[in-house]
Amino acid sequence: MKRTTISLTDDLASALDREVQRRRSSASEITREALAEHLGLAAGQPRDLTFAAIGRSGHSSTARDMESLLEQEWDDKPRRS
Repeated sequence: MKRTTISLTDDLASALDREVQRRRSSASEITREALAEHLGLAAGQPRDLTFAAIGRSGHSSTARDMESLLEQEWDDKPRRS
């Protein structure tokens, strides 16, 4: 486990202190849980793949036509040796 230091606003620090008392837990544990949930790393929670649609072309046939698309691209570009 890695140790880190963060700065909290007074309101956030007070809310964390209240949650520590309510749950009888540590500030570290509550912070780890909150970060894991926020980042989509909580146990049992499906993780968002934010990069999944990054290259979306808007065409529904791209995967099916991949070979011919690559062939067209490569034929248009000079080849390096």
